[in-house]
Amino acid sequence: MGRLCSPLAPVLLAMALLQGAPGSWNQPGCGQPTSSERIVGGGDAPRGRWPWQVSIQYNGRHHCGGSLISAEWVISAAHCFELSDLVPSYRVNLGEHQLSWPDRCRISAPVRHIFIHPNYSSPRSSADIALVQLEEPVRYTDDIRPVCLPGPADTFPDNHTCWVTGWGTTAMGVSLLPPRTLQEVEVQLIEPAACNALYNIDPNPSIGRDPVKPDMLCAGYAQGQRDSCQGDSGGPLACEHNGTWLLVGVVSWGDGCGRPNRPGVYVRMAAYSEWIWGHVGSGHQAITTGECTARADGGRSCFRSFLLLFTALLLSL
Repeated sequence: MGRLCSPLAPVLLAMALLQGAPGSWNQPGCGQPTSSERIVGGGDAPRGRWPWQVSIQYNGRHHCGGSLISAEWVISAAHCFELSDLVPSYRVNLGEHQLSWPDRCRISAPVRHIFIHPNYSSPRSSADIALVQLEEPVRYTDDIRPVCLPGPADTFPDNHTCWVTGWGTTAMGVSLLPPRTLQEVEVQLIEPAACNALYNIDPNPSIGRDPVKPDMLCAGYAQGQRDSCQGDSGGPLACEHNGTWLLVGVVSWGDGCGRPNRPGVYVRMAAYSEWIWGHVGSGHQAITTGECTARADGGRSCFRSFLLLFTALLLSL
């Protein structure tokens, strides 16, 4: 089967809707890439490997990354929207792979609203998270699919291997060369205490000691070399759990790129699940087919009898 540029075929879509990340409140079928290849150590990402990755465009140019979490919502970093408070200055490009050669299946979506977390104050501060609501819900294709958000039971230990992606610079001041293919790199999670211990080695006076706060996490290595960089801000730190990809972090800040003892710092998604749900909850429920009710543990339970019937009817055609 070739890659789908049009919306997913009805039977495939119905089957995707019947899937979900257990223990989390997510768009059904989230966290399922169409490519299973990997390039260990950093490099070009295969097409379709990270279908939730978006390019936040400012006045027609790539500015930041972001992650699609439902048909009309994207998560990014708050500091990505400091250039202007004019919503029309921003667009969200979905289905991108090589920025120099826009894909025929790419969607460039206008933005309806941008929600900055009220506790955000400046770069490197806590709450560096933003929600972007698209003007209209997008249709899923092979290259446009949402990532799952972690639920309360989804925890990842220190040193767990995850992936960060983006179109940012490949080193300080070194732009990504044409055709500007989406980059991926494998990194290890580092808890705040261990990360602060690294940042406290010959600390940068402009950053100070213990800069990594409880709502943050780090990813990388003590020796450096693998990291996110300028232009990757707002993009996903994704971790695989039982075959499903979860958005564990959002690219936030760092002290240079790939320097020893300076791993990249990310917004810890689990710290902001309540705020996210407060904005996207009603919209998510409207997008989901079937009746959904909130669970006390923060997850969602969906009654999908309609989908089962719909799938059975399609298969009988």
